[in-house]
Amino acid sequence: MATEGDPTALVKVLHLLVLSFSWGMQVWVSFIAGFVLVQKVTRHTFGLVQSKLFPVYFHCLLGSAAVSLALYAVYHPRELLDWHETVQMCLYLVALVAAGVNGQWLGPAATRVMFQMREVEQEHGLGQQVGLGSQKEAYAQLRERDPKYRVLKGAFGRYHGMSSLCNLVGFLCTTANLVYTALNLSTI
Repeated sequence: MATEGDPTALVKVLHLLVLSFSWGMQVWVSFIAGFVLVQKVTRHTFGLVQSKLFPVYFHCLLGSAAVSLALYAVYHPRELLDWHETVQMCLYLVALVAAGVNGQWLGPAATRVMFQMREVEQEHGLGQQVGLGSQKEAYAQLRERDPKYRVLKGAFGRYHGMSSLCNLVGFLCTTANLVYTALNLSTI
């Protein structure tokens, strides 16, 4: 292990708590909450909830990644890193960048486009059904008839896709760091 000084028990606990908090939040928001919520509320309510939840989520991830990277970097000076520690440091950095890109650019852009799509859908009486699968045909017809909606749908798909990819990359980085930390508890 490459350290200039041993972290205190408090620092070790803080590091593990922040990493665990981040991972748990990512699991819940990415894989559980959305699937449950989409089956219980209308499409537009689902979008509104996400527009309020995601900024908090992305900024919590950003803060957690920054704290994790800072704590790791303090006790693992660059000059003393072996290749395993270098990979772990890079994973912390990638998680930080992914959360930052999502929080500052992709999330807000997707939300703006989603609200524009919502206006068009409301004009056509859509968006009040529960579940994303209902009224597929009506949405397909709207996409065919309304060029503005088609452009918005494409833009939303791109932003949402890039945001999901960033979120997945951040989740994988956090998972790898959590596993590595668990396997090397004495070297936190």
